[in-house]
Amino acid sequence: MRDKVIITDAISGVLADRRQCRAIPYTPEEYAAEAKRCYDEGAAVVHVHAREDDGAPCFRPARYAEIRDAIAAACPLLINFSTGAVGIPMEERVAHISEHRPHIGALNMGSLTYAKYSERRKAFVFDLVFANPYKEIVFLLETMNAAGVKPELECFDSGHVSGTEALLDMGLLRPPLDFSFILGVTGGMKASARHLAFQAENAPAGSSWKVIGISKEQWVLIAAALSLGGDVRVGLEDNFYLPGGEMARSNGELVAQAARMVRAVGREPATPEEAARILGIEVNRREGGR
Repeated sequence: MRDKVIITDAISGVLADRRQCRAIPYTPEEYAAEAKRCYDEGAAVVHVHAREDDGAPCFRPARYAEIRDAIAAACPLLINFSTGAVGIPMEERVAHISEHRPHIGALNMGSLTYAKYSERRKAFVFDLVFANPYKEIVFLLETMNAAGVKPELECFDSGHVSGTEALLDMGLLRPPLDFSFILGVTGGMKASARHLAFQAENAPAGSSWKVIGISKEQWVLIAAALSLGGDVRVGLEDNFYLPGGEMARSNGELVAQAARMVRAVGREPATPEEAARILGIEVNRREGGR
């Protein structure tokens, strides 16, 4: 078990807005302020979905650059850009990666029915097919490799993990691999410690991995990940609430709770520099392509 734990914060997401949580950042300045709070509390990585000033989701490369530059001016966090989207042409989904070369690029490793079910309403809140065929995964990997960007392999189910074997054989993935195991999405893998352990056991030897727990199951899954030797992700993209049920006033409060849990099991939050070494990010790639 590695002593150092990489804490990632997913700072904004795209599905929720300030009607659900007032702390979600929209402007580059707000992203920077939230990122600094995360860094001060022990985060090493920030995961970014860009938004316009009115909160609308955005894939404009220039907007990603504004957010990256604002964060980099505020703190030395490693920066992870999203590539996940529905109904957006592939060229637009990856242009910000090739043009601005973040440290890390999130890469969804397979398709699924992506839904959220409300027990109170007895209905699905949303329901869509999140399509990620291998031809698109290959395109994204080729783009990231050309830009020198570390792929973060986002896996919602067990087949998404085993699918990396073919990509390793093709030479498109290069160890050490970095996985994110997303649990709790209706249509994906169940949010439980047993399911997380199964995913971790199936990852290639020498890989790093973290858990992304959706909604109220997040804190239980973080406890499981820490005991299994993994890393963790928190943030307003995934969950608004602290373990006691109160809504977080910032991403920093979520990171602070994760850091307390890390220390409670005898481990320590990794610095951005330590995280870069663990993930195999080269020294000259630690400045977000600047």
